[in-house]
Amino acid sequence: MSMVVVTNRIPVAKGHEADFEERFRNRAGLIDKEPGFIRNEILRPIKGDYYLVKTYWRSQTDFERWTTSDSFRQAHANRPPADMFAGSNVLEIHTVVQESGVSLSPENP
Repeated sequence: MSMVVVTNRIPVAKGHEADFEERFRNRAGLIDKEPGFIRNEILRPIKGDYYLVKTYWRSQTDFERWTTSDSFRQAHANRPPADMFAGSNVLEIHTVVQESGVSLSPENP
């Protein structure tokens, strides 16, 4: 099995950026104890209006299991207002075939 990265591209409408980010801060930790979960990133666009919500999983099976879990239902229970978005989201699932880089740990900033 290979690590899987799930990316949700979400077009956030102008003026709703702070509210969108706050929604993720308020539900932080709901996913952290799920089997196979590695990490989560919320990426703010420098240009454009698409935020990227990325989750990293040990396998696609672990991701799919999470989508039927109580923590998933809890994280998605309070639907945001429709005007927060500038269009439809795009969900993408990829298998990691190679990775490289340096750790951004405190010892290696």
